[in-house]
This record gives sequence, C-alpha cells and structure tokens, in this order.
Amino acid sequence: MDSADRTPVDSAERKQRRRESFHADDPGAGPLTTDQGVEVDHTDDSLAAGERGPTLMEDFHFREKLTRFDHERIPERVVHARGAGAYGYFEAYESCAEFTRAAFLQDPAVRTPVFVRFSTVQGPKGSADTVRDVRGFATKFYTSEGNYDLVGNNFPVFFIQDGIKFPDFVHAVKPEPHNDMPTGASAHDTLWDFVSLQPETLHAIMWLMSDRAIPRSYRMMQGFGVHTFRFVNADGKGTFVKFHWTPKPGAHSLVWDEAQECQGRNPDFNRGDLWDAIEAGEFPEWELGVQLVPEEDEFAFDFDLLDATKLIPEEQVPVRPIGRMVLDRNPENFFAETEQVAFHTANVVPGIDFTNDPLLQARNFSYLDTQLIRLGGPNFSQLPVNRPVAPVRNNQRDGYHQSAIHRGTNYSPNSLGGGCPAHAGVDGKAFTQHYTERVDGHKIRRRSPSFQDHYSQPALFWNSMADWEKQHIVDAFRFELGKVDARAVRARTVEQLAKVDGALAAQVARGVGVPEPSGGEPASKLSSPALSLESQRGDGSIRTRKIAVLVTDGIDAEQVTSVRERLAAEGAIVEALAPADGEVRGADGELYTVDRALPTVASVLYDAVLLPGGPVGTPPAAADQDAMRFVRDAYRHGKPIGALGSGVGILSSLEPEGLRLSTEFHRVEADHGVVTETSPGPAGEEFLDAFVAAIAAHRHWDRPPTRH
Repeated sequence: MDSADRTPVDSAERKQRRRESFHADDPGAGPLTTDQGVEVDHTDDSLAAGERGPTLMEDFHFREKLTRFDHERIPERVVHARGAGAYGYFEAYESCAEFTRAAFLQDPAVRTPVFVRFSTVQGPKGSADTVRDVRGFATKFYTSEGNYDLVGNNFPVFFIQDGIKFPDFVHAVKPEPHNDMPTGASAHDTLWDFVSLQPETLHAIMWLMSDRAIPRSYRMMQGFGVHTFRFVNADGKGTFVKFHWTPKPGAHSLVWDEAQECQGRNPDFNRGDLWDAIEAGEFPEWELGVQLVPEEDEFAFDFDLLDATKLIPEEQVPVRPIGRMVLDRNPENFFAETEQVAFHTANVVPGIDFTNDPLLQARNFSYLDTQLIRLGGPNFSQLPVNRPVAPVRNNQRDGYHQSAIHRGTNYSPNSLGGGCPAHAGVDGKAFTQHYTERVDGHKIRRRSPSFQDHYSQPALFWNSMADWEKQHIVDAFRFELGKVDARAVRARTVEQLAKVDGALAAQVARGVGVPEPSGGEPASKLSSPALSLESQRGDGSIRTRKIAVLVTDGIDAEQVTSVRERLAAEGAIVEALAPADGEVRGADGELYTVDRALPTVASVLYDAVLLPGGPVGTPPAAADQDAMRFVRDAYRHGKPIGALGSGVGILSSLEPEGLRLSTEFHRVEADHGVVTETSPGPAGEEFLDAFVAAIAAHRHWDRPPTRH
C-alpha cells in the first residue's frame, strides 16, 4: 500500500496522483533514441543502397518507427478512416503489350472487376465529407493474374519524399494530442509548424489550399497513382509510368463557404452523392491514362522521377488514355465490404513493378503491416471483398481468423503432396518476376541532391491557376493560418511561401497579420494549363447535376414543366422546392407537387437554380426569405441561375452590378451564367439551350457582385 492510500485525502485526488505517475511528457533535452534506447542521429531518410537506391530491410529505426505508427489505432484506420466504396469494372481500350504484359491491359473484350474506395484522410469515421483534405482514390482490380491495387489520391503529389517521415506528417495533421481537436481539419498549429519547417510539403500544400481539396463529388474528382511506377513488357523492357484517372463529367469542386455549410446541412454529401447516382443508374465513369517515360529518359527532367512531391507536366509528357472504369454496384454491407477492404501498394501483377521512390518503398512495407493489426491477423485476404478471382495456392496456414480447413502437406518442396503447389512458370504462363535492375551503393541515410528543389513545382502550380483559383488559394491560406495561434508559425510559413512566389506570400501575410516578406523572383515562371480546373470541365453533359426549382402558389406551371422536361431529358435531377412540403397551386389552379421544403435544404446542396414566374409583374417567391437567401448564395457561389417571366424580378431585387437581364418579351439574355427571359408561358428553345450550357460550365467566377 502506498502513502496515498494511508493519507485521508479525497479518492479523486488519489486517483489523480496515480494517473500523474504515468505521465510521459515531451522528451526534452537529449538525443533521439529508438524504443531500445539506442541513439539515432537522423530520422528524415530511410537507409538505402545509394542515394537513389532501394530501402534496406535492415533499417531497424525505419522498421520500428513505421511499425509503431501502423499499430497506433484499432480498429479504425489511422488515416482514410471515412470512406465510401463501390464495385464496377475496367475495360482496356486496346492492347498495351508494347509497354506491359499485365493481362488486364491486353484485351478490350475483357472486363476486369474492380472495387474502389474513396476517402478523406485526416478525420475519423464520424467526421464530415466536405472538409478541406486530400482524398484517397484506391482501386482494387480483380484480374485473372491476381489482385492489383492502384492506391492513389486526388492530388498527383504527396507531402513528403521519404516514408520514414509519414508518422511525423500524420501526427502533425491529426487532431492535436492534448485536446483531440480539430476534427477533420488542417487549420491548426501542429500541421503548419511542420509545414513551415519542411519545405518539401509545399507543393502538396498548394493543392490542399486549392479547390481540389473540396471536390463537388467523388464522381467529379481526378485520381492519381502519385508515384512513378514501372511497366514491364514480355521482353523484360521497363518503362516508367504515372497513372491518371479522369472523370467523365469533368473535375469540379465546391467553394470553401459551401463546403463548410454542407458539413452542417449534409455531412454525408459526397458519400450520398456516389450512392444515389449508382442507385439511379447514373454510373460514374473515369478514363485511365498514363504518362510513359522511356528508361533512357529517366534523367531528362529538371526534377527526380523518384520524388513523390513532383509531377510530370502534361505539356512535357502527354497523358495517353488506355481504358475506362465504370462503377455500377453499391456494396450490400458497409462493414463487410467498404470497411474491411484492404489495399496494399505492393499488390501488383506481372507487368507492373516498382521504382526506388523512397515513399513508395515505405508504403510497400507499411500497408501490409497496417492490415495485419487493423483486420486482426494474416488471413484478411480471405474476406470476400479482398479475395482475388484468380486461384490461390500456397502453404500459408492457420493464424487468426483462418476460415479454410486445410488438409495435406504445408511445405515445399514435398513429394507426399505430389510436389504441389509447384513453382510458377513451369507451364509457360506469365508469373511475377521483379524487374532486373542493377543496384549498388554505400549504405547511407541521406537523400539525393536531386530531391532538394522544393519551390519550383509549387510555383508551377500557382502560375497555372486561373485568377479565381488563385484568389481561392489565398483565401484558404488566410483561413488556415488565421486559425494558428503561434504567430511565429504564421510568419515562418509566409517566409516559405515567399520562396514560391512573392505576390502570393504578400497577400497571405496581409490576411494573417504578419510582416510581408521582401519581394523576390518567383521560383518558376513556367505554367501547365492542364493543372487548372478550367481545363477539366468534362464532356459538356449535365447528367446527375442537381437543379433546384423554387415554387410557391401562383407559379406558371407551364414554365416549370417545360424546363423540368428538358433538364430531365439531359439527365439532370430536378427538385421543386417550396416554403413548405406538400403541394402548391399554380396560376392555372392546378396543384403542383413539392419535392422538398426550402427550410430543410440550401443552395449549397444544388448545382443550379431556376426561378419560374407567376402572375405577370409579381415575383411569387420574392417575399420568402429562405428563397432570397437561396438565390443570393447561388449567385455569389457562381452557380448557374435561370429566371423566367416575373421570376426575373427576384434577380433584379439583388441589384447585380452591370449584369444583363431580360427586359423584353421573347428576348433571352445569357450573361455570366445567368439566363433570363421575361416572356410568360413555356420556356423557349433558346432559353433552354442557354441554361443547359450554363449548367454544363458548372461555375461562373467572373460574375459581377450584387448590391444586396
């Protein structure tokens, strides 16, 4: 019995004393050590065979650091906890045998089943969909040669160069340890402290501050393999490859104000959108493209192909389309499928191989280690969502959650079991062979000098943005850094931005209350238009776009019907919104069914809005404050707006500065995504064509402001 038990003090105080005896404060002064107390002089680079060589398994510090990180949380994923998934198929456009012997990329007549999981990264399962975050885009191909996992993101670059830094990055971006806040957000001190001290993060941070970090939909989101992989053909010839997923409807995003309101109005906004589209038969589709670099051109760039914080500009190496993916079936059980699916970057098939990218090398270790703890043992591949369609034959037995009852021998070589399973290749079929590559070098813990340019590509990204995208990036930095309490961290981050672009840094500095850094030359004057959302508008279709029609008693039902029929024919989803549920009575006396009550929704949940007219000269919804707020929000968020008849009066009451609105019967005005016609009766073809075109453009950022 300790002295605390013999002292007549309050039991809560005794409990506090005992708890305090277990405190482990910050390490304090002294050198960094392993869990075994061995001092470590470097924790930013893995042990490798040469500066650009593969990571060595004997790196006990790397192994311990990654293992401890991988086992930090159960059963929820440490990162990518909140996700949504779907099944579908992949079809190659033509044979890719010139570059790879992967069977699923040979025959256009073959449909390869897939399962795709989309996810946010920072937040737990209970966080919202529309937070500012990188999104996971992981695809499991159930090929005839085994499972192939393309585990990527919606950014083409990552935040760090070497996987040994992954625990540090995630610890910094996750909720702070003392109060477990913020949830699903990156606007806090520890992340920006890390960023300000690790300039290699800047390129991915620029993407994070852009609208790419708040996608409108998983269906309207690009995906990237991030790393440089290697295709290998039947002759053993290698070709470096980068993977790109391009959504058929184009890449579209929310704006920050919308994203925040969506978190309250519908925290499942992206997950519900994916599920609803598939249930409605509007199957999401992406095109798979590759950037191919011959091995002899490995050093032809002003950056290192093994650096995961860099991308290859499409102007230098165009993206070559090689196939398409369609998602056509929702899971039947979220836990059994979306939650238990296990991806691993090292799940490759013959014809696809790795490079010595130190981040990829770390992932090839870390993912399997993570699945072992998260899914309770080595037999997670037997779960239905993880099982390959190719037969499985090996001597790996027992362990946690083994579902098979094995009989016979379990070793190799054997004669009692007929020598089975035999080694692959005896029947002449393709089998997994690692790419033959010469590797030599001193065992060192040092990064290649070719990885040291941390500013040129962030500047390339900045230079490639449209003016409205640049303004959104500035606003995002101001919001994020404005949440940082440590003024020194704000200032240090702005100093790093100044090395990217002085004008960007100055604008951010003015918004977060730190001195503007002295001006300097931009790190790069190059640009790549393919990086801008302006170049990712899609195929011009408005399928699955959600259009709100504001209705109330006295509406011109003919107008509503004519527009609704045209939009539905184009594949859009049209909903009638009124001050209350039920029905409204049109100007002709007929009842018109309401889909939703205005107080239960908001403009942020829709892609466009239609304002039909009522009795001539009487805007029927003008007196409704919910309707006026709806229209104001749609206007300032750049969304397409259509107004007919007296509905034009609602727009006029906002007093948009310099915007052309229709003032004559049978005259259509289309200006900055606002399409108007004052004529009563059914909408004409000119109005309908212009409204559809405005919706297809998604946003109209150069719209003039309103006075109200």
